[in-house]
Amino acid sequence: MRSTVYKPAEDSYLLQHHVERMVRGLVLDMGTGSGIQAITAARNPEVIQVVAVDVNSQALEEAKEKASLAGVADKIEFRLSDLFQTVTEKFDYILFNPPYLPTEPKEPKDEAVRAWDGGPTGAEMIKRFLKEAGDHLKPEGKILLVLSTLTGIASEEIAGDYEAEVLEEEALFFERLLCLSLREKP
Repeated sequence: MRSTVYKPAEDSYLLQHHVERMVRGLVLDMGTGSGIQAITAARNPEVIQVVAVDVNSQALEEAKEKASLAGVADKIEFRLSDLFQTVTEKFDYILFNPPYLPTEPKEPKDEAVRAWDGGPTGAEMIKRFLKEAGDHLKPEGKILLVLSTLTGIASEEIAGDYEAEVLEEEALFFERLLCLSLREKP
């Protein structure tokens, strides 16, 4: 059977680097996929609890298994959710490595495609996330977000209700990846 879980790649490792050094308190790993960010956050003694959500039940099962092997399953709660659908809490950090590749509207959307399908421009999922994310941040909370130049959305356009800081950029042969830190504007 073909795996429908997004495997960690350059974008995952870019975000992971900043998760390792920044997160604390209560953390939400949006679209946990393989669980790489949730596990990384849970290993940090300054992290109290991680809520890891994904729309893909197979991803949640794989992430649970990996968290158990890493010895951090007790610090992570796994939930099936389409973005914030089953999330009511407020967090110190929200992590999101979104699906950001542009796709044709008529492409079949099986679970494997959904792992990287950002919509026709690649930015639809990010825009939807940003509309809802502020309601789930504590007053000093931050979002760590991966953005690709393939999305057709500029980091300035993402800012909107947020103050954005580019933490790091990585140039690949076909795109540039950015890791952004976002916090709500006062």
